[in-house]
Amino acid sequence: MNSHNHDDFHYRNRRPFNDAPRRPELQHFPTRTVLSSSLFNGDHEIGIDHGGSLYRLKITRQGKLILNK
Repeated sequence: MNSHNHDDFHYRNRRPFNDAPRRPELQHFPTRTVLSSSLFNGDHEIGIDHGGSLYRLKITRQGKLILNK
C-alpha cells in the first residue's frame, strides 16, 4: 500500500518563486538589420567569405534561408 500523498510528492522539491536564482540584467544593443532583398539582389544564392572559408546562403523554394559551408 502506498502511503505517499501525490500532492506532497509533487510539490516537495519545488523552490518557492521568490527563491529562484536571479540573472544579472542583460544589456540590449541594437542589432544591425539588412533586408535579404538587398543581399540577394534578385538571386537565390550568394557566397559569403568568412575567415577564409566560403559559405553559401540560399533561399529555398519555401522562402527560408539555408547557410552551408
